[in-house]
Amino acid sequence: MTVSNTTSAPELLYTGTLPEIAKARGGSLFLPQHDFWELREGTHQLMLHFDELPELEFGFKNSFKAVLLWYAQNKSTRHLANMFYRSKSLFLFKKNTTNKPIFEITDLDLLNYKSFIGEHKQWYLSSLSGFLQQWARLGLIGISDSAIALFRQIRLKGNEKGASTATMDPINGPLTAFELEALQTALNAAYARHDVSMEEYVLCWLVMMLGQRPTQYAALKIRDVVIVHEKDGSTTYSLRMPRAKRRDSDARGEFKDRVLTPEIGLLVAQYVHKALTNFAGLLDDPLDAPLFAGDLVEGAIAGYEFHQTSAQIGNKLNAVMRRLGVISERTGDFIHIGSKRFRQTVGTRAAEEGHGELIIAELLDHSDTQNVGVYVRSTPAIVERIDQAVAMQLAPLAQAFAGKLIDGPSEASRPDDPASQIRAPAIIGKIDAMSSCGRHGFCGFLKPVACYTCNSFEPWLDGPHDRVLEYLISERERLMAAGDVRIASINDRAILAVAEVIQLCKTVRNRGATHD
Repeated sequence: MTVSNTTSAPELLYTGTLPEIAKARGGSLFLPQHDFWELREGTHQLMLHFDELPELEFGFKNSFKAVLLWYAQNKSTRHLANMFYRSKSLFLFKKNTTNKPIFEITDLDLLNYKSFIGEHKQWYLSSLSGFLQQWARLGLIGISDSAIALFRQIRLKGNEKGASTATMDPINGPLTAFELEALQTALNAAYARHDVSMEEYVLCWLVMMLGQRPTQYAALKIRDVVIVHEKDGSTTYSLRMPRAKRRDSDARGEFKDRVLTPEIGLLVAQYVHKALTNFAGLLDDPLDAPLFAGDLVEGAIAGYEFHQTSAQIGNKLNAVMRRLGVISERTGDFIHIGSKRFRQTVGTRAAEEGHGELIIAELLDHSDTQNVGVYVRSTPAIVERIDQAVAMQLAPLAQAFAGKLIDGPSEASRPDDPASQIRAPAIIGKIDAMSSCGRHGFCGFLKPVACYTCNSFEPWLDGPHDRVLEYLISERERLMAAGDVRIASINDRAILAVAEVIQLCKTVRNRGATHD
């Protein structure tokens, strides 16, 4: 077989045969002649099933595998996977068109496929362009000269980026403040009920706070948690976050320090203390254990034996968040969960707070600013005006109230404890109790505003909740007039929770009047 420009090509291209065993760029060994390839590169695991492809002529199939082998030895597993599945789409289209085994890709095939996928999916073919041209450069059979000539003549659109962010897409775009707070509240409640493990709780909070990619959390080790006790007695917490650059097979080749809030930092420190005990005796240095550990992987790259893959981390995040069953006020349905949405939310909130492209690029760990402009240009998610009518309309969808409506103090969880009764003289104008708290222990949150979104809150049926709503709305309007938009919106979820309590009280009273 004749090969042109193949100084970096594997030896198999000179002999026309696939080796029995090969080593991928990331260090994993796999079997190129088999129809099942399994590769692992740091925190990425890839399984390719060639038996799922349409019927390929023997020589064409070998050529296809040979190109993929070159990508396995020179590119990331993510890029390899992308080329496999984009090729699979093209092969399936040709098979459905001709109903014959595939032995060659021609310019006509590419033009028909381009028409089939439509303008918005041209990036399918755009991403395949480099792969098919590399196929030809390696001197392998299967790609016609006319197909390569076509790529030099036409312009293909790339993958459109940022559309879901720019339009605040309710399914795939950034979360609104209401949605994010609802997820956080539900997550806290689930953890308090022991429905969420400490590992899941820490992972979810780090994703919501930092907005990094799943592969970065998968690459974290216990030693990446940095705790510094300052001279003034305070403690600072930070994470050495692996950058996990896509073009680098070493997921831990570079790091960026991410400062954690004291509350989350303390939680992570407590989790680390627990995680260390699990690896005592398993590793020479337990600090080398992954922060989010999985089962022992036989044949894994050194240092990653107990690491989960990025897919496992993403699936765990999605499973926990979906389990919470939180409703979106925009769709009236369960919030669509995906790690990318939390990443978009971090960028969008930073833009809303007035940060520029350089800061957002730093927060999201971009190497440049070419993909962060969409955050600065996107529409702010803050509702400009919330009056009583709007609050009443949004309340049933937001489901911000997490407590239990009771008839009065006699139905409270702690009826004999005077400290359980909640008063708000600054808002109501009198010292009389208006609600109860079912929580045992100290609570440092502002009463009664923070109470309405707490699952320990027990509002009384005859409580002056309408007065609380009037107060919150007037305060919001005052702060908006002063130009402090972010501060003005801080109690928006509490406003919806109060409105929901008012609606529940009205429903109960109407039900009682009907029975009378």
